[in-house]
Amino acid sequence: MAYYPEGIIYNSPENINFFKNIDSLKWAQKNERILEAVAVCCDEQHNLILSLPNNMKGIIPRDEGAIGIKEGTTRDIAMISRVSKPVCFVIQGGIGTDCLILSRKRAQEICRENYISKLIPGDIINAVVTHFENYGSFVDIGCGIASLIPIDSISISRISHPRDRFTNGQKIFAVVKSIEDDGKICLSHKELLGNWLENAEKFNAGETVCGIVRSITNYGIFVELKPNLAGLAENKNDVELGDRVSVFIKSLIPEKMKVKLAIVDSFSNQSKPDPVEYFITNGHISHWKYSPEFCEKLIESNFN
Repeated sequence: MAYYPEGIIYNSPENINFFKNIDSLKWAQKNERILEAVAVCCDEQHNLILSLPNNMKGIIPRDEGAIGIKEGTTRDIAMISRVSKPVCFVIQGGIGTDCLILSRKRAQEICRENYISKLIPGDIINAVVTHFENYGSFVDIGCGIASLIPIDSISISRISHPRDRFTNGQKIFAVVKSIEDDGKICLSHKELLGNWLENAEKFNAGETVCGIVRSITNYGIFVELKPNLAGLAENKNDVELGDRVSVFIKSLIPEKMKVKLAIVDSFSNQSKPDPVEYFITNGHISHWKYSPEFCEKLIESNFN
């Protein structure tokens, strides 16, 4: 079976069908089939209470809430934060009673053994954004197992905070950047957003287009046209970090990876981040080069 971030299979017919009768539930238990349902409560003992299809109820005991909860290496917030959201689990008992006994920990172990442990640097995977820190975005890479995309790996265009690029719960793609000795996986994202030429081909000198102010310096204002393409405009009064602007493209210079801009107008940005446009969404990459062949400056990523 495929292994997904939590919430992906929740509304699938296959997931729902397992709850239709006792025989299908017994099959799911025997074969340790990973299922999903919504957690409606975390009680005072930090057990997760789930609402299952067909008016059934389930309980995930605290120690079965996640890998590392019992050992103290994972905080209880990993369970508490799942209330009102779909969670994955395998059935451990209680079939034929008014409450199924479930284990999210076992679902994570199965996912790690059969999927995550087999990933290598350069593999492109599905992920769901779970929460932000100043230094990066945490994502679910399968059955609630978390991984980090460092902020400088989210895009070529620099951002002040991961929420400048993502929203909580957003489905994204990522590439495995490295694997630590303890098995933890670090991800990257920028390599899937196209190189300089692929992004620059969407624009022409003489056009006026939309952009977002990402940096203001004493020598100019950096405006993002795409997550992997930014240009420099002259300083302009009343322009603030994060503003959306209309910019006139004066020139694009591939050999220097430069885009020269002039700000026409600006207005406060109160909207959510734009949808991410991917150039690669599956497979494996061993090497990615952002710079054009004829450019002296080299920006690349190697996945060994």
